[in-house]
Amino acid sequence: MADVQQIIKALEGIKDPLSGRSITTTDQVKEIDLQGTKVSFILELTTHSAPLWQETKQLVHDTLQKAIPELTEIEIELKEHQRKTEPIGQIGLMARSVIAVGSGKGGVGKSTVASCLAYALKKAGAKVGLMDADVYGPSVPHLLGVSGRPEVIEKKIQPREVDGMKVISIGLLVEPDEAVIWRGPMLHGAITQFLRDTNWGQLDYLIIDMPPGTGDIALTLSQLLPLTGSVVVCTPQEVALLDAIKAISMFRKVKIPVLGLVENMSGFVCPDTGKEWDIFGRGGAKKKAEELNVPFLGDVPITISIREDGDAGKTAHVLENEVTAPRFEQIAYNLVKQLADSAAEKPPMPTLTVL
Repeated sequence: MADVQQIIKALEGIKDPLSGRSITTTDQVKEIDLQGTKVSFILELTTHSAPLWQETKQLVHDTLQKAIPELTEIEIELKEHQRKTEPIGQIGLMARSVIAVGSGKGGVGKSTVASCLAYALKKAGAKVGLMDADVYGPSVPHLLGVSGRPEVIEKKIQPREVDGMKVISIGLLVEPDEAVIWRGPMLHGAITQFLRDTNWGQLDYLIIDMPPGTGDIALTLSQLLPLTGSVVVCTPQEVALLDAIKAISMFRKVKIPVLGLVENMSGFVCPDTGKEWDIFGRGGAKKKAEELNVPFLGDVPITISIREDGDAGKTAHVLENEVTAPRFEQIAYNLVKQLADSAAEKPPMPTLTVL
């Protein structure tokens, strides 16, 4: 007959997706109730790992079944593992992962991808903030249908909340028809304020919509805080891939890891027939990612619904559409899975409080 210690021993090799440490070491397996050949327990996982909850639960189940074949029933209840978020960088941002979404050129749908990635993580159950760092062309407010100047309370900018997601953009601070004409120091100051002086609270992910091209905002970000990594958006044709290569080079030069490439406008889905047509080609980004040893996170086709939802300020609907929702959910899953694999390979050292 199995005993509780045998169950704990069997689960020692399963790693927490966030920390990369054993789920038994981090006390994430609780209230084990063993009745003969039936066992039930609580598995706690962080919301940062929300896209991986069901996969991890299945892994725990299969591992137990293989290690202890005499168990006839395994009941696992998932709950959130409460874990303090430590401040990162010189500005003390309370976010577990900071992801910059960039592109080598404009017009590839970077802001739409950044917004939909944020929504996909939020839909999975993560705590998400979206920061529009595209100072010269802030489109996030329009895509999300949010307007109005944010309040300042006790010297802290209060981000606008859209669909349960915290959002800040220079587009909320200037008039819609007003051009932002700033040089380096002013850009640096604005980005610093958005990160340091905004009341983000505790986040699992802060998604940063970067300006297109290879300007100096990436350098500013790398100086302010240790970014978890970057996602580069491009379209399939060769001329767009050439600029994507430059964006990857820029991130690498400022020591920001490249977490993956996303191919946007990858084919066109005909709304009448559902058939896909390769207007701009397909697979160019995936091939280039393999050449550059960069993970490929997924592709998104052109659909009329993405354009209509973005124009109407209802980008959240993209994550409800049967064609587009699975694409962005897969991109979010691939991103979080990669972070989990990196943590498992090299678990970060736990933070110790010095008294």
